Amino acid sequence: MSIEARLKKLGVTLPDAPAPAANYVPWVKTGNLLFVSGQISANSDGFITGKLGETMTAEEGAEAAKSCAISLLAQLKAGCDGDIERLVRVVKLVGFVNSTPEFGDQPKVINGCSDFMVEALGDKGRHSRSAVSAASLPFGVAVEIEAIFEIA
Repeated sequence: MSIEARLKKLGVTLPDAPAPAANYVPWVKTGNLLFVSGQISANSDGFITGKLGETMTAEEGAEAAKSCAISLLAQLKAGCDGDIERLVRVVKLVGFVNSTPEFGDQPKVINGCSDFMVEALGDKGRHSRSAVSAASLPFGVAVEIEAIFEIA
């Protein structure tokens, strides 16, 4: 099944790739790798903000991480000149969780992104990753995730 068909089956329409918020580019292509800058948790209502362990649960954080996954795929599509089917595989995700010092479920939060990647991309979505705590993130968002993709 194509990636576009899988997304449609999941009821997901990729938005236009978000524009960068500062002096950087949203993605860089080198050889067969596409490096996507960190995508922050947001939906149609705006930024998904909060601090895990204080104002958000791990489950709410996982939903925020899923929103990052959708933005990452939008950037991937843009980086592939609109042809997301050029994806060979997700290589690596690096997830940052806005959390209290006591919060220890960063992996559960980033699972929201990882699980969606596998659900939407099948085996191409399996990846290596890091899930780390951050004292704060831009605009007070709950999650930020960057990615490396292999493309054809």
